[in-house]
Amino acid sequence: MAKKEIININNQIFVSDIKQILSAARKKAYFSVNSAMVEAYWLIGKRIVEEEQQGKERAAYGEEIIKTLSFELTKDFGKGFGERSLWDFRKFYLNFSDEKILHTVCAELSWSHIRLIMRVESKETQKYYIEIERQKTIIKLINNNN
Repeated sequence: MAKKEIININNQIFVSDIKQILSAARKKAYFSVNSAMVEAYWLIGKRIVEEEQQGKERAAYGEEIIKTLSFELTKDFGKGFGERSLWDFRKFYLNFSDEKILHTVCAELSWSHIRLIMRVESKETQKYYIEIERQKTIIKLINNNN
């Protein structure tokens, strides 16, 4: 094999290694950001519920809290904080109020998965879907690291 061909092959391997490093870093960053946002949504839901508990007329008061909060968050943070999203954050906290579940299971799932699971009425079925999605996520992480 000519020296130039060896250098080209070594360059291709080098570039491929760098691409793999960057791909792995992006996946880790995505997972970290997703986990942080899921936790933030849970904490927002918790604060909404806590604030509602102080209101005298809970239903009307809850709607006003959501409207005001949506307006303020959208003004400062942009899209993603509409009233529907805030109701979902509240429901997220109410469905998964045990903080252990948040840190051990929900942090491994995407917000999209969590929202789908919350639509299921049965708590047992929710637990089943959470475990299935959690296992899929773990398998993806293992495959991506190999």
